[in-house]
Amino acid sequence: MKNEFRVKLYDFILTALFRLFSYRNYPIDNPTRQEGSGMRLITTHRSTDFDAFASLVAATLIYRDGTPLLPKAVNPNVKAFLSIHKDLFEMSGVDEIDFNQVNQLVVVDTNRWSRLEKMDDLKDRPDLEVEVWDHHEEKTDLNPQWICQESIGANITLMIREIRRRNIKLTPMQATLFLIGLYEDTGNLTFSSTTAEDAHAAGYLLGNNADLNVLNTFLQPGYGVKQKDILFEMLKSQPRTKIGNFSVSVNIAHIEGHINNLSLVVHMYREILGLDAAFGIFVHDSHDKCIVIGRSAVDDIDIGTIMRSMGGGGHPGAGSAMLKSVNPDALSDWVYELLKGNQQASVQVSDLMSSPVITVPSDTPMEEVAAILKKEGCTGVPVVDNGRLVGIISRRDFRKVKGSRRMKSPVKAFMSTKNITINPENSLMEAARLMVKHDIGRLPVIQNDRVIGIISRSDAMLYFYDLFPHPAQSN
Repeated sequence: MKNEFRVKLYDFILTALFRLFSYRNYPIDNPTRQEGSGMRLITTHRSTDFDAFASLVAATLIYRDGTPLLPKAVNPNVKAFLSIHKDLFEMSGVDEIDFNQVNQLVVVDTNRWSRLEKMDDLKDRPDLEVEVWDHHEEKTDLNPQWICQESIGANITLMIREIRRRNIKLTPMQATLFLIGLYEDTGNLTFSSTTAEDAHAAGYLLGNNADLNVLNTFLQPGYGVKQKDILFEMLKSQPRTKIGNFSVSVNIAHIEGHINNLSLVVHMYREILGLDAAFGIFVHDSHDKCIVIGRSAVDDIDIGTIMRSMGGGGHPGAGSAMLKSVNPDALSDWVYELLKGNQQASVQVSDLMSSPVITVPSDTPMEEVAAILKKEGCTGVPVVDNGRLVGIISRRDFRKVKGSRRMKSPVKAFMSTKNITINPENSLMEAARLMVKHDIGRLPVIQNDRVIGIISRSDAMLYFYDLFPHPAQSN
């Protein structure tokens, strides 16, 4: 009850503020605007998410003479937001636009004709001037006269940069909406695509009184009976396969009616099964369409690239596509083929491991092992008998040694025999995961049951933080 009252009071106050400081009153001129008759239309992609809607509203601040066109198909959480706040944002529908009057088009959060709603009348117009704001890496087919395209966590971050440059003041509601869009597309600043500028933009919006309570209300994913049933059916089959060194699953599920938050279902499916990447192909038989949703937890599998190949879009960790009149089994095969060709060329363990390896036999006295560690400047060494790994001894194991006499004891009395190893063709990410999971500082690299190298925690961290010298520097 208190929350309902707070939301109503908040909405009443912001409506009053909006009427006092309408965002259409700012005297902002766009330098690329051409004088003359015609309409400047601003739009974004179908299945509009919060980043797209926030960018659409932000564009009305930058292009104050523009007419914002909101697609009919918007995401459920955006629809819920608009049901409360629609009076604050003046939007036009496609039926309200006279496309014969449009001579300028501003597109935000996408750069493809196929993702725009009912723009066929404009697509082949030679006199149409197009400007694009987009944070996706794919090549545009809009033939724009001007484009702002950068790989960044959220498209609204690009818009905020321009808003700050022009010193445009924001209402608390605008700041809140922009922060919702930014947080949604960056996973609350946790996705790997997030940049420092995204974080700075979030700080700027909070400084402009963005309300985190409202943000949490609309970014809370809905998980109900329908989602639970679909997840249960997917878990019953859970097809898995190995592609390279990664565990992936492409699962086909049949759905009826409109079901929200299928992306949450795929996310939970991947989490529960511990997969590197998961894809859900949701078959809507009555509408003759398939919705493909992907989630990845590894940099080597770029979901956005895969989805763009299927006519959709997304980011390295998340994306989706919708296809009509397709066979779901053939679609599953296509996803697997794209996965096989999508893996980024990653550094393997063999590229960074130390070799040859300093080893000791199991009967080596502990005092001799201590001298070797000190001389070589390492924190541990494999224990090898007859060419085979039998244990690991590290500086940490010396804590077990009580008294100087025991320093003459053989290393086999103190070594760890729980041998966690890795193959030379595995990725650095896999090596890092094993070391974190088992709380160990090094991994022997095994090939044909023989120790051929060793990789340490510091080797992995140096790589991930780009501290290794470039080839030119090392030469």
